[in-house]
Amino acid sequence: MCPYPYKPSKDKRWEKWQRFSHRRIGRDHKNRFLWMRFVGFFFFLSIPLLAVGGFVGAMYRAGIFTPERRPHSPMGILFCSVPFLTIALLSFIGSRAFRRLGTPLANVMNAADAVAEGDLSVRVPERGPSEFRRLSESFNRMVDELASADQQRRNMTADVAHELRTPIHILRGNLEGLLDGVYEATPEQIGSMLEEIRLLSRLVDDLQTISLAEAGQLPLNFEQVNIAELLADVQTSFSGQAEEKGVDLTVNVDDADLTVNADAGRLDQVLGNLVGNGLRYAPAETCLCLQAESSPEHVRLRIRDEGQGIPPEDIPFIFDRFYRADKSRARKEGGSGLGLAIAKQLIQLHGGTIKVESELEKGTTFTIDLPR
Repeated sequence: MCPYPYKPSKDKRWEKWQRFSHRRIGRDHKNRFLWMRFVGFFFFLSIPLLAVGGFVGAMYRAGIFTPERRPHSPMGILFCSVPFLTIALLSFIGSRAFRRLGTPLANVMNAADAVAEGDLSVRVPERGPSEFRRLSESFNRMVDELASADQQRRNMTADVAHELRTPIHILRGNLEGLLDGVYEATPEQIGSMLEEIRLLSRLVDDLQTISLAEAGQLPLNFEQVNIAELLADVQTSFSGQAEEKGVDLTVNVDDADLTVNADAGRLDQVLGNLVGNGLRYAPAETCLCLQAESSPEHVRLRIRDEGQGIPPEDIPFIFDRFYRADKSRARKEGGSGLGLAIAKQLIQLHGGTIKVESELEKGTTFTIDLPR
């Protein structure tokens, strides 16, 4: 007797086979359904032809259409057989039409049922008439986007859990140590716990900001913002950090009266994220430059550093939530991974675009285009 009893209801292979069998039965049912519709259409189309042919054949054999009666004329048999030949021809045409139209339609219906059951790996063969090929391409593209969104949702859940776990564990350990008498309630110990609480608070605020921005519900206070003053404020805010790192933080604006209709606070947040990232990775005795220039269509802002650069394989994902080139995910080195995602969403809410260009060992340039 086998020590591991076979339990089909709990075996993953059995469940997979059950899903496959259920899907196959559903596909066969839909094929039969469509086939009966095609057969019924051509059958009812042939009934009037059969009636007319039989009537004409009977009249011909009765001599109605000839000057003299010819009961044994083969033309009467021919007239009577025409409807049956027509039915056979229509059946052949119907079969070909079903293979060209019904089968692709049944494939789309089956794939839609599979997606409704949660299977996002299903794809529709792109064959048949051009209209059905376009339908299959659109369906496959939709499923790809659904699968991508589902994967991003799973990744975000895992990333949020990861980011919350570290400060919570630190706080729990410190508090348990205080209760057990391992640690003393010194100002340094309390300050360390307060810093972890600040990290948690900032993470929650960032998550709320990006969620509202993606939903288009983040309130913005639009006004005429002077770009020179905005960049000067950013320079002042980060001057101490730049001096500590030995980085030359400069501002270059071609027009002191250059303005843009935007939310000053949110633009300051975007520039703060970009400048903060640049200072984090910029080596000493390099330059971090903030530039602004105008054109008839937009205002262009550039944040250029002379740091280590971004690997080419990481650039397509640099604006994704929680994505960091540093795979070790050290918070002190890479932050929470939400700053660039928030920056992109805020710029898009302003009707602008943001892109990045980078070269290893030479630096990175972020370019922001805002409508005038």
